[in-house]
Amino acid sequence: MRPVLAALAIVMALGACRAEGPDPTLQAHLSDSRVAREAFGYQSTASSASVGPVGGYAVGCQAGAMALPETGPTWQAMRLSRNRNWAQPETLAFVQDLSRYAATLPGWEGLYVGDMSQPRGGPMLSGHASHQSGLDMDIWMLPPSRLDLTRSEREAISSRDMQRAGGAYVNSSWTPQHAALVQRAAQDPRTARIFIFGGAKVELCRTATGDRSWLNKVRPWAGHNTHFHVRLNCPAGARYCEDQVPPPPGDGCAEAEEFVANILNPPPPRPRDPNAPPPRGPLRVNELPAQCSLVLAAP
Repeated sequence: MRPVLAALAIVMALGACRAEGPDPTLQAHLSDSRVAREAFGYQSTASSASVGPVGGYAVGCQAGAMALPETGPTWQAMRLSRNRNWAQPETLAFVQDLSRYAATLPGWEGLYVGDMSQPRGGPMLSGHASHQSGLDMDIWMLPPSRLDLTRSEREAISSRDMQRAGGAYVNSSWTPQHAALVQRAAQDPRTARIFIFGGAKVELCRTATGDRSWLNKVRPWAGHNTHFHVRLNCPAGARYCEDQVPPPPGDGCAEAEEFVANILNPPPPRPRDPNAPPPRGPLRVNELPAQCSLVLAAP
């Protein structure tokens, strides 16, 4: 689907052609076969293009990004050497709001904020497949006891692993404060989804009281046992941004139980479909929405 979505974006952004011939900007985009993670991964500054968040969370880019200040009254950005503390203004506002709430929880001084996006978004050199449009952020599970870590300390410190039995259960490090923080993030209308390991979703289902509708946004996902991943909806007026399909109706607790059951008793591996296409190579710039070429070219 990625080339199809990219083609649709190209038509919307630039038009299929001009009366006097092909649009040279469109032609330049179509011929740009650079590996996207390399084209975006080495960008050190934000783009001045006016398109905002572009495309989807896993096939997109961003212009007009801002850097989360390295240290604030209730947060610190971690792993600064990665230069992934960039995001859309709405994302920065969300992080700061959530950090102020975190600072009211017993034992928490605020938040340690992990990866957000690169200065111009797009695919990363390593790690995440998403975080491309400036609307994703990782919130560390480690309760900050101080917010004056040096740059070197932020490289050395690690978050806290909250899982037991391969992610089927939470361990003794999980607290009501963790549950309250995830709930607060999920109840925010700006939030589209939260990804967290399966055992945590099941625990949230077990302990949640009152209005449980916020559980719908919390989705079990492997690898999210030291942080939870918040994904925001496209901001109002972001014409090139592509929202994710909403989660299925309901609280998602039955699905989480099934997710955990598959951790405890893994199903047999599926045989490879001999008719399946071979694994594709890395994403290319010309497979991203056409606006991403503008994002790369702008000062």
